[in-house]
Amino acid sequence: MLDFYKQSSLTSEVNMLKKVFLLICIFLISSVVVASEKSVYEFSWLDKDKEIYVLQNRKFRKVGKVYIGADAVKTISGAFVDAYGGNVRGGYFFSEDWGVEGIFGKSTGDKNDTAKGVEDQQSKAFYRKVDTYIGAMAMWSPFYSKINTFNKVFYYDWMFGLGVASVKMLDNRSEFASTASDTLTSSNGIGAIWNTGLRVYINESWSLRIDITGLHVKPEDSDIEDPDNGNSVTTSSLFSNYDLGFGLNYAF
Repeated sequence: MLDFYKQSSLTSEVNMLKKVFLLICIFLISSVVVASEKSVYEFSWLDKDKEIYVLQNRKFRKVGKVYIGADAVKTISGAFVDAYGGNVRGGYFFSEDWGVEGIFGKSTGDKNDTAKGVEDQQSKAFYRKVDTYIGAMAMWSPFYSKINTFNKVFYYDWMFGLGVASVKMLDNRSEFASTASDTLTSSNGIGAIWNTGLRVYINESWSLRIDITGLHVKPEDSDIEDPDNGNSVTTSSLFSNYDLGFGLNYAF
């Protein structure tokens, strides 16, 4: 029975990866840049020694600026837990394309209807959730675009981040012990963190952030007791967590 619920959780994570990949594809299609600042157009009817440079008119620049921000977050992974939280982040761009960012996140949540449905069947579902994490990422921002709608121009960057994070997790292994308890057990791990997001500019200092942040970590082994046969089961599989965040940035 325990293996069944672990398999159900794995299937849920695979489906979530598909959804995240689809969102990234949508962002990519919507962020095609027609011309960069270095684009060159040649017209045959002009003198061949002349070139016309088409500028993308980058109104808001990141290079040499420090920024801080905060996001409200909803976890979009996890078969048995609904979690919400927030994060704070800060970064610096060495150029328009490359920078660094640090991030700290905190989440809280409880069992969802799926987990309660399992309990209604006189069984238990093993789950793990993120408590806190702190990470550092290298940031790459290759796409810059602007949208003209309702006679107003919106400027935005599409950014990608990849780095390392220290993650504190909580799980309900104590519920499977012979002396069952509702107390959650803490575990820690070092793993990968990635981010993809849009930075939509309001003015020179303020911008909106829409982010998807992923964590992939292998936590400390946890021994839980299978309620069906009383045998000890060791769980040490890769744990993945995906957050959707909305927030604000302020650049100095």
